[in-house]
Amino acid sequence: MSLTYCAAAPGHPHHGPYHDEEYGFPSSDDRVLFERLVLEINQAGLSWLTILKKREAFRAAFDDFDIDRVAVYGEAERARLLADAGIVRNRLKVDAVIENARRIIALRQTHGSFDGWLRAHHPLTKAEWVKLFGRTFRFTGGEIVGEFLMSLGYLPGAHQPDCPVHATVLAQSPPWKTAVDGGYRGYEPMK
Repeated sequence: MSLTYCAAAPGHPHHGPYHDEEYGFPSSDDRVLFERLVLEINQAGLSWLTILKKREAFRAAFDDFDIDRVAVYGEAERARLLADAGIVRNRLKVDAVIENARRIIALRQTHGSFDGWLRAHHPLTKAEWVKLFGRTFRFTGGEIVGEFLMSLGYLPGAHQPDCPVHATVLAQSPPWKTAVDGGYRGYEPMK
């Protein structure tokens, strides 16, 4: 896509609503955070459009992204997921989702929630986040981590400054903006 996401997404049946209502918007809801992590992991090697089209199937397959339920999935659930044509049937990705749910539960012991863990480490550079996610979760390379964090307002760059949604996101005080306003200068130059 030669256009920026902000130029290409508006009006698109799948990209439009995601761009206008979710992308870059902060959330403290662990279910939303887990969903976004699951979707980003599954996007690896595929288009974001493919994932958006399969989003409802992912929601159904992973019990509405209920972390506690996914964390106790065993072989029967794993087999069910790998047979589900509505989602991405990749054993490494399925195993990573299940294991990451278990790791989020462990984070609750030290940080109260996934959101608490993210906030406790914020702000970090993208490279520092990638290292931290690599030590904490499975199947979380640089692109996955970067998009996950940008999509939730932990890293800047989700929207172009002239995009109408940019102002709406800023009004919600995304974590990256709060950090910049507080003097943090560790982000890569913003577009």
